[in-house]
Amino acid sequence: MKKFIKYPILLLCVLSMTSCAEDFLNRYPSKPTTGDFFKSEEAAKLALTGIYNGLYLWSSGAAIGYMLPGYASYDALTGLVMTRDENETLGAGRIWPDDSTILAYWKSWYVIIQRANTMLVNADPSQSENMAHYTAEARVLRAMAYYYLISMFGDVPFMTEPPKFEDFKCQRTSKVTILDFVLRELDEAANILPEWTATDRGRVDKAAAYGIMSRAALMGGSFNYNDDAAHYFKIAAEAAEKVIGKRELSKDFGSLFTTKGQAQAHSELIMEACFYDTDEAKFHYVGYTETSRFVGQTSRYPTQTLFDTFECIDGKRIDESPLYDPTDPKKNRDPRLHATIFITGDTITVNTGGGKVKAVLNAYQGDPNDRANYRKTMSYNYTTQVWDKVDNLDFTDPSAFTSFANAGKGYMCAKFQRDSTENINQSTVNFPILRYAEVLLNFAEAKIELWALGAEAEDDRIYTAINEVRNRVGMPDVSSDRVGNVEKMRQLVRRERKVEFAFEGLHLIDLRRWDIGDLENSQPVYGMPEEKYGGFKAPYPSVQKLPVFNKTARHDLNDIATYPDAEIRLVRDKNRKWESHYRLWPIPQSEVSKTGMSQNPGYAGS
Repeated sequence: MKKFIKYPILLLCVLSMTSCAEDFLNRYPSKPTTGDFFKSEEAAKLALTGIYNGLYLWSSGAAIGYMLPGYASYDALTGLVMTRDENETLGAGRIWPDDSTILAYWKSWYVIIQRANTMLVNADPSQSENMAHYTAEARVLRAMAYYYLISMFGDVPFMTEPPKFEDFKCQRTSKVTILDFVLRELDEAANILPEWTATDRGRVDKAAAYGIMSRAALMGGSFNYNDDAAHYFKIAAEAAEKVIGKRELSKDFGSLFTTKGQAQAHSELIMEACFYDTDEAKFHYVGYTETSRFVGQTSRYPTQTLFDTFECIDGKRIDESPLYDPTDPKKNRDPRLHATIFITGDTITVNTGGGKVKAVLNAYQGDPNDRANYRKTMSYNYTTQVWDKVDNLDFTDPSAFTSFANAGKGYMCAKFQRDSTENINQSTVNFPILRYAEVLLNFAEAKIELWALGAEAEDDRIYTAINEVRNRVGMPDVSSDRVGNVEKMRQLVRRERKVEFAFEGLHLIDLRRWDIGDLENSQPVYGMPEEKYGGFKAPYPSVQKLPVFNKTARHDLNDIATYPDAEIRLVRDKNRKWESHYRLWPIPQSEVSKTGMSQNPGYAGS
C-alpha cells in the first residue's frame, strides 16, 4: 500500500485561513486566524495539509478540468499536445484576458499562497522541531506557487502575509524581485528540512526544495532576468547538483505511471499529487480522458510533432537514422515512445470497473464496400478467451468524433492508462510534479547554457547526467559527434525534456523559456496519413516522405519538423498563429478590473 500524506477536503473549512475562497484578490479583508491556534502542532499540521490540498489545482472548478489535476492540461496548451476542439492551444489565436482557463490557474496558485501566508504569519518555527519543519514545507509550496505565476504572467501581485484592506488595490511586483525571493526561500527551507526523501509520499523534503529551486533558476536564466542569465543558470546547476546522488531513477520508465510501479518509484517521484482508494478516497480522470472510446473519453492527444521527436534506438533523429521505417513508425524507436503514445495496431488493456477490456486500436475505417470489415477491429473476449471482430467504437460510438482516430488524427496518449489493476474511472495513479529525471536534465541544461555563455567551460558531468536518463530506457550514450559541440548538446537536452516528460506539464514553460511558440504554431497540426493513401491498409502507406527538420536553424535546434507530404496527412488547427506577446499570458481581466493593476503588453487594455 502506498504511504503518503493525504489531503482531506473536509479540513479546508476548519480554518478561516482557507475559507473556501477561490480567489486571492476577490474576498473581503478579514483578520487572520489568531496565532494561538498555531501553538498546537496538530493544528499547524492541519493547516499545512490545507496548503498541500491546493496542489491538485482543481479547486477552481471545471475551467481546469473536472477531477483532472491542472498539470495534466499544461502540455495541451502547447504544440506537442492538442485538445478535441479546433485551435484550442493557448497561443493559437484564442488567448485573451477573460479566458476562464487562465483565470482558473491564477486563482489556484494564489489559493496556495493565501493559505501559506496565514500559516507562516502565525506559526512559530522556534516552538519545536516539528513546527520548524512544517513552516519550511509551507515556504516551499508558496515559493513554487510564485514560480508558476511569474513563469506564466511575469510581474504579479506579491505578498508574504494575509492581505489588508489596502492590498485589494495592489499593483504588480517585478518578476525578478519575486524570483530572487523564491530562490532564497527554497534555499533556506531546504536547510531546515531534515530528509532527502520524505517518509510520507507527497511531503516536501530537501530534494523537493532544491529541485524546485533548480527549475525556478533555470527559468530565470532562460528569460535572462536582471540581464544576468549566468547568475541564474549557476544557481540552477548548483541546486540540482545538491540532489544528484541523493535520489535515483526508477528502473522501469513505463511503470512510473502505474500504481504498482509507483510503489517502487518513491526515489524518482520527488513531488507528486497523491491519490488513494482508502478512507476518503481521492481519484482522478487523467487516463479516462486520454483513452479510446472503448473504455472512456478522449480529450487530449499527441501531435505529429511530438511523435516525430522520439529518436531511433541508434540515438539518431528519424530523418538521420537508417533504422527509421515510415511504414512502421514505432519500429526501432526510443522505448519511451511506446510508453507514451499509442497508434493504430497497438493493443490497449484497460480496467473499466466492470472488468478488463482488451482491444486493438485502429484509426482506419476500412473499405466501405467491405461491410464485414468496415469500422471493425479486434477485441479479446475474456469469457471465451478468444479474439472477436467487433464494432470499432472509435468510429461507431455516439461520441466518436472525439476519438483518437478523429479529433486525435491517429495518435493517443499511453501514459496513465496502462494500469489494468484498477478502474480507469477511479484512477489512483499519482501525478508527477517533479521527478529526479528532471533534476538531472536541469543540471545538464544549466551547465550547457553556462558553457554557451562562456561563463563556464565544458563539463563532463553534462554527459553523465543525460546518459543516466537515456540509459534507463536502453538508449545509447551521448554520441561522439555531439560531445564538445554546445549547439548539439543544447538540441539534445531539449529533445530529452520533450520525450521524457510528455503529458506531464513541463513543456508549457519550456516552450516559453526557449521562445519557440512561433515554431510550434507556424503550421497546422498534422497526423497520420489519410486512409485513402494507404489503400485501407494499416498501419502506414509507403508514399510518405521524411519530415524536414532543417527548414531553419531554429527548427533544427528544437526538432520542429515540416511535412513535404502534408497533402496526404490528416490535418487540424489550420488557423493557428503566434504573436510575440503570447510568451506571457494576460493578467485575468477580472483581476485588472478589481484592482486597477496593469495588463501585460499586447492584450486589450494594456
